Amino acid sequence: MLSYRHSFHAGNHADVLKHTVQSLIIESLKEKEKPFLYLDTHAGAGRYQLSSEHAERTGEYLEGIARIWQQDDLPAELEPYISVVQHFNRSGQLRYYPGSPLIARQLLREQDSLQMTETASQRFSAAARRVSERRPRPG
Repeated sequence: MLSYRHSFHAGNHADVLKHTVQSLIIESLKEKEKPFLYLDTHAGAGRYQLSSEHAERTGEYLEGIARIWQQDDLPAELEPYISVVQHFNRSGQLRYYPGSPLIARQLLREQDSLQMTETASQRFSAAARRVSERRPRPG
């Protein structure tokens, strides 16, 4: 089995693209009142500390989220995604990067639901704990 640790790559340019698209899809689904299910098949740990040894070793987030997260001139389509990243970094310092389950959790409405899976039980436990925490709204 391939051993992949997303903590080395969290917040990189691919994450920015993937999570922007994720946010746009969720926002589009919310245009209808009907509730929907968000299924995350690769939940990972849910949140990543960008000062961790893994993130610092590659520094990939510096060319991804770190380049854009506080820019004022971003397209409006990025607002839902960026507001979630800012929500997890209220101090104004980029310390944490939310993974797909936490981004979804912040953007989903009360009537929507989130299910997630992860092959690594330790990472799944971390994601499940973070997703089940009280959900304050960004803003």
